[in-house]
Amino acid sequence: MVPVDLVAKLLVAILMLGVLAMVVSRKSGISYVPLFILLGVLIGPLTSFVPRSLSHELFEYVRVFGLVVILFTEGHNLSWKLLKRNSTTILLLDTIGVLVTAFLAGWFFSWLFGAPLLVGFLFGAIVSATDPATLIPLFRQYRVEQDVETTIVAESIFNDPLGIVLTTVAVAMLYPNAVSEVFSAFSGHVGVYGASVLYFLYEVIVSALVGVAMGFFGYWFIKKAEIFEFPEIEIFALGLAFLTFLVGDSIDASGYLAATVAGLVLGNFKVLGKFRSIGVMERVLKAISLEVRFNENLSAIATLFIFFLLGASLELGIFAGNLVKGLLVAYFVMLVARPLAALPIARRWGFRRYLFISLEGPRGIVPAALASLPLALVNKYGEGTLTLHWAEVILAVTVITVFASIVTETLWLPLLKKALLGTETVEERVRKLQAAKRA
Repeated sequence: MVPVDLVAKLLVAILMLGVLAMVVSRKSGISYVPLFILLGVLIGPLTSFVPRSLSHELFEYVRVFGLVVILFTEGHNLSWKLLKRNSTTILLLDTIGVLVTAFLAGWFFSWLFGAPLLVGFLFGAIVSATDPATLIPLFRQYRVEQDVETTIVAESIFNDPLGIVLTTVAVAMLYPNAVSEVFSAFSGHVGVYGASVLYFLYEVIVSALVGVAMGFFGYWFIKKAEIFEFPEIEIFALGLAFLTFLVGDSIDASGYLAATVAGLVLGNFKVLGKFRSIGVMERVLKAISLEVRFNENLSAIATLFIFFLLGASLELGIFAGNLVKGLLVAYFVMLVARPLAALPIARRWGFRRYLFISLEGPRGIVPAALASLPLALVNKYGEGTLTLHWAEVILAVTVITVFASIVTETLWLPLLKKALLGTETVEERVRKLQAAKRA
């Protein structure tokens, strides 16, 4: 049993050092995510203030609870109107884009490290999701075109849960009898590779249906029970997020994708819902605003703990031994896999804007949260194609990829903006916002 005082020390260390990292980030303009990882390494493998075993144990809980809150909150931030306007691009990036990124990253990982292809595919699936959250302030600062910004952000919100779904497929291929009864049923009829395609479609479709149903249930319950004020609305919304996750998980779908879609439905209640009067609509609007603000705060705390514990979970010897190859993988993902995955949108956007979108897709919270999953799988199900060595390598290279992509794509954003995009004035952005509202 883990000593309570040790957990308390870890909480204090993460919270106080996290505040310090945020202050440094604000004053220096450096993203706080790399700082979280470095400070996690400091309290973990460098000083042994936190035992690695404790970091792994807590990370498994933080990973699940944190991702549910983060993805549910992200769903609220998707505008249904803007989503429809850029739906073709987002659909291409979140289907073909995610798959191509995973396959290319997995192939390169396998080739460079000499790993089995299934192990490479697991790595590729883990790093397939993008996360431009750290870039959003820079998008605003450098006045990146609103359509470009919206596309990059909306793509990420959906490819986060889809990256998790793809990772689940990779896990099912490695442990077909230990992970999914649905996958096992499919593989009995069409084989492992056919089952992987059917299972991916099952996860996406069923998860989306669960999310829509739970989102409308939440919207209906808020109106009927008149849950409009603090603290009822915050408690109900948090409960709804985890209930949606559990419902999806119970039928072997993706609880994460279901939670994202439920958040999307709630966040767009003015478009998707029906109201008896303007007064009811305004009260629901206020209630949704309260729960979004609350969940955004929880998301920030979850992000802090995920990246800190990720750094604290590293094995420095394996990390250092794979640093050079890890950087090669990271820049292959950024400069080769991502641009090739985004090629289907080039004709629609033109070469310059396509290139900007393809070069601004840093890896972030989902790859970080999934990085230690291979270790958990080996500890739970034993070694097979996936061994302890490959699990450690995936963890190290995922951290390197997240770190390198965030730092690099933050630094080159103003240069890419100047070279590839025109200057969008405040008046032009206002006109586009007004046009989007009328659409």
